[in-house]
Amino acid sequence: MVQALGSKTITQVGLIVRDVEATAKAYAEVFGVDVPQWSLTDPEDVAHTRYRGQPTKARAKLAFLDMGSVQIELIEPVGGPSTWQEFLDEHGEGVHHIAFVVDGMGEQIDFLESKEMPLVQRGEYTGGRYAYIDSQAQLKVILELLEND
Repeated sequence: MVQALGSKTITQVGLIVRDVEATAKAYAEVFGVDVPQWSLTDPEDVAHTRYRGQPTKARAKLAFLDMGSVQIELIEPVGGPSTWQEFLDEHGEGVHHIAFVVDGMGEQIDFLESKEMPLVQRGEYTGGRYAYIDSQAQLKVILELLEND
């Protein structure tokens, strides 16, 4: 078993928002960057999205802003149960997760679960996979693990 998470470099901060287009425009105006185009996550049959162990049709509108060494991901939940919708319902808009690129996704999930940080949601994207870990109690934020092919 691994002894620590395989990365200490934050690659992304994810924010849950009610309107991805308006929020992306606001970031662009404040930081003087181009307004990013948003994209819709793949459907469940492509992404194999699972939330709390069950398949879900949850999707999200995503927009990414490259801010030097850290990327800001804006996430607007769209349909179906998900960690994104749960966060919006319980906390409103705000910081949802910090993300780290890892190798050995399964081993990293096992390590975090051994620390009483359960897997909440996982799925795939073109070129890799993601997993959200409920580390709220211990770390006061959700962790996202990203593993690229």
